[in-house]
Amino acid sequence: MKKRGFADLFFLLLVVYLVLPVVATMLYAFATKWNKTILPEGLTFKWLATLFQDAEFIQAFGRSVLLSSGAVVVALLVIVPAIFVIVLYFPKYEKWIQMAVVMVYSFPGIILAVGLIRVYSKFGVPMILVVLGAYVIGILPYIYQGTRNSLRNVDARQLLDAAQLLGASKLQAFTKILLPTVYPGLFAGALLSFSVLFGEFVLINLVVGSRFETVQIYLMKKLSTSGHIASAVVFIYIVLMGLLTFVIATLTKRSKGVTNL
Repeated sequence: MKKRGFADLFFLLLVVYLVLPVVATMLYAFATKWNKTILPEGLTFKWLATLFQDAEFIQAFGRSVLLSSGAVVVALLVIVPAIFVIVLYFPKYEKWIQMAVVMVYSFPGIILAVGLIRVYSKFGVPMILVVLGAYVIGILPYIYQGTRNSLRNVDARQLLDAAQLLGASKLQAFTKILLPTVYPGLFAGALLSFSVLFGEFVLINLVVGSRFETVQIYLMKKLSTSGHIASAVVFIYIVLMGLLTFVIATLTKRSKGVTNL
């Protein structure tokens, strides 16, 4: 019992240690003043209203959504079909994808940014396109794992063979049977990739910088001017990530339900 009580106390302290800074930041986004008291002296929506009236924030938010969703769309159109073909028809080449996934984790953002600048700045390629391409490769682990797990959960190879045995063509079996079955897993992987890219700061800041200001760059700028506005940005980011997490969890449960059927 003593060990159980110590474990519970340790877990409670760990949760408080992790959650308290987040809660404090969210409270500061609504605080009128918070200098000498434990809790805010008052609450207001002034900072959120000011934030949403700031054209720079709206533009930065739109750029982040555009860049992150663009990379995810390109990955879904290019990488997912390649993974489908390799996993279903050429499994012996899957080891090369797994090697590429490991290599993605082996390059820190700073080193990658320096390498991209040194290589592509000589050819006059717009650096935002370079960042977009780097983002597509950067989410390879999430796209690959989500696609691979979805295909294996439904036994995609047998599913395609059964559909073709019943008279469906390969294209019909792929578009009308396989894709609807693995769609929840693919969409969950896409949302996870979007959330990762939306919070990325190092690469976009070093390669493009203020020429293409995203939410993270905007947040860094506001940290030195207004703590309330910076906390409001963090609050919006946390809410957005929470919604994405909820949708991902729902889709994952739905995917498991389809698999169990």
